[in-house]
Amino acid sequence: MPEANLNIRVSPVNGIASIIEFEGELTAFAEQMLMDAYTAASTPGTRAILLNFSCLEYMNSGGIGLIVTLLIRVTRQKQKLLAYGLSEHYRHIFRLTRLTDAIEIHASEREAIMALRALPGVTETRAHAQGRR
Repeated sequence: MPEANLNIRVSPVNGIASIIEFEGELTAFAEQMLMDAYTAASTPGTRAILLNFSCLEYMNSGGIGLIVTLLIRVTRQKQKLLAYGLSEHYRHIFRLTRLTDAIEIHASEREAIMALRALPGVTETRAHAQGRR
């Protein structure tokens, strides 16, 4: 079986989100890698997964299919999926396939992280924490 030409890194952003970063080619051959990365990124407190496509070189229909599979898993866990770093070409594909209806697309990591503030309960958690001081 051919191997994926892809590196995936997972890093926590804060207590409520993690980033999955792609470097290389996202194809169907990366299925196990992506699902393992999601398992590592999704802790009990995780409310959002951010996909970093900044170093993505190539994604085919199999890769799009993996994103859809990931979206289903994220949704089942009542988490939100956000993405950033998409080239204009892949932004167009996400619009055509209507992935943008379910995945928030942002221009940068900073913008995506700022969007986390809009998640329900995030402000309440901060307000609750401030009330204990």
